[in-house]
Amino acid sequence: MGEYFHPEVSLHNHALGDYMRLVREQDWEGVARLLASSAQKLARAGAELLICPDNLVHQAFALLEAQSPIPCLHIATAVVREAQARGYRRLAILGTRALMESPVYSDQLAVTNIEHCTASLDDRIELDAIIRAELGSGKLTSRSRQRISEVIARLVSDQQCDALVLGCTELSLLVAWDRAPLPVLDSTRLLARAALRAALE
Repeated sequence: MGEYFHPEVSLHNHALGDYMRLVREQDWEGVARLLASSAQKLARAGAELLICPDNLVHQAFALLEAQSPIPCLHIATAVVREAQARGYRRLAILGTRALMESPVYSDQLAVTNIEHCTASLDDRIELDAIIRAELGSGKLTSRSRQRISEVIARLVSDQQCDALVLGCTELSLLVAWDRAPLPVLDSTRLLARAALRAALE
């Protein structure tokens, strides 16, 4: 669009606490209603395309699509398309425990020939604690950076993955792209790029 120009952007968000209460209750219809209320407000403000950078709430994506007045992009679809374009065969999915144990990525990968894996249960629990107690509050520690590196190293050696999916908005704060042992697919960046392409089309 030229130097210093980009599509118009509007933002609406309910409190994370509202979402987390519904997620803990596995109330995906409630999650979809919150997302749809944001979609409706953004549509009234003139938005023509909806994205949500939170991976886990995409478990309610089909329910959101049925209620949204504007088209929505799925974060895992953006990641899977990039993985296909790069020829990856087996993805390691990292994120909160709820995300790693959810169908958000497995559903999107089911229609491809790409396999996926996640960390062990112990590692999922520890990653979840790091994300919720530290990264969500802006805390970056060398110990947690080391622990995440160890988790990734085990995925490389035990699961034979060829790419790493950062399925959490904050994980890129601790996972250094240039030092990761696997190519990194950052879900947040890939969703933003997909939205930009769609807006320009």
